[in-house]
Amino acid sequence: MTRNSKGFSLIELLIVVAIILIIAAIAIPDLLKSRVAANQASAVGSLRTINTSEVTYSSTYTSGYSPTLVSLDGPAGGNSAASSSLIDSVLGAGVKSQYTFLYTAVQTSASPVRYDAYSIGANPVQGAGTGNGNCYYSDASAVIRFNTATTATSSDSPLAG
Repeated sequence: MTRNSKGFSLIELLIVVAIILIIAAIAIPDLLKSRVAANQASAVGSLRTINTSEVTYSSTYTSGYSPTLVSLDGPAGGNSAASSSLIDSVLGAGVKSQYTFLYTAVQTSASPVRYDAYSIGANPVQGAGTGNGNCYYSDASAVIRFNTATTATSSDSPLAG
């Protein structure tokens, strides 16, 4: 190889690779934090959607609140108590944005069947990069509560704003 040849030397290439690795080491943790924050915001938004859908469901059908999340789901244009189409099918399945939604309806009358209360919890899927804790809870009061250490309940602090 002559002195006049064009190209990069091995040292120059190693320096470029080292710089890229340093930049990646700085950027990746911030990217993961952003992903966690986005998933948490999505979970809170989903709880708000469910609360609004429950109000619509209870004013539309005579059975009070819905018995399950699936009742709020359904094909587009659904118009029955079993398939009302008030939420999207991903949320209706109970898992969205790395959070699992656990819905419980409280039946207050057997004949006719009536549900006058409900609760919904949103817990992060473990091992999916959602962070530790930050569980959410809501009920018919539409107040969203959170707990950073364990599953949220009705006695936890409400979200601000």
